[in-house]
Amino acid sequence: MTPRKRTGRCATFVLTAALVTGALTGCQSLADAASASCEDTGSRVDALKSYDVLDSRPPGTIVPQGFEDLQAGCWEDSGEAWLYADRTYVFPGDKAEVIQHYEAAAEREGWKPSKATRQALKENRSASLCFTRGKTDDATTLDVYFLTKEILDAEETKTGPDFDAGFGYRVAVNSTADGSAASCSD
Repeated sequence: MTPRKRTGRCATFVLTAALVTGALTGCQSLADAASASCEDTGSRVDALKSYDVLDSRPPGTIVPQGFEDLQAGCWEDSGEAWLYADRTYVFPGDKAEVIQHYEAAAEREGWKPSKATRQALKENRSASLCFTRGKTDDATTLDVYFLTKEILDAEETKTGPDFDAGFGYRVAVNSTADGSAASCSD
């Protein structure tokens, strides 16, 4: 498997939101994040990998070739470090099924939808979803977003024929490396 190039998670969400929904739905403002490094973050990355929602998926979901493994680590972007654990899937059905599945899965794990996510769910829009643990001091977000050609190109990701069977999406648990509170942008 060719490792994906890490683009800034916020940049990915800005691009996704602008292209898919026209509104931001997830990531802490870059101006609000404190500088940090990836040094000694292994145990925190392991904690992100433990969230059950990463392995939860609607029936019929395909794990595409080249994306079999959970992707996790730390990356630094513009002097800021972010931790991530994510999985990429392809779903052959309706995006609404994916949204409904992750809304329920997130709720079971104690995640709370952002204001923008609540609005998208209320309007039954196929938007990116962003959840927090509901604590002001929590440094973790859960993002579910649909992949676009632009996102995959920016990551220099090669997709196989599995992506022709439906639409790609990613489930990601993210955190600031310095442990500062992370939030969804509303």
